[in-house]
Amino acid sequence: LLLFSRQLPDPAIEDQGKDYIRPILNKYAAVCVRCPDYGTRTNTVVLIDSEGQVTFTERNMINADVNRWKTSTYEFKLHT
Repeated sequence: LLLFSRQLPDPAIEDQGKDYIRPILNKYAAVCVRCPDYGTRTNTVVLIDSEGQVTFTERNMINADVNRWKTSTYEFKLHT
């Protein structure tokens, strides 16, 4: 097992297909993806301050319409 693990990662294998796959990964790794039949439908932000106060905000697309979103925010305090 030790001998096998020294051979990983194999740069020759990692480089295979990088010119093909990198643009695809960059397209789908964006903060907000917009593609035919695929895309971002929910965004979530969780903020926690030093006092344990939490603000949880989520934005959801309504009926797959990129122009209609519902935003919900919840605030609460963590138990110490």
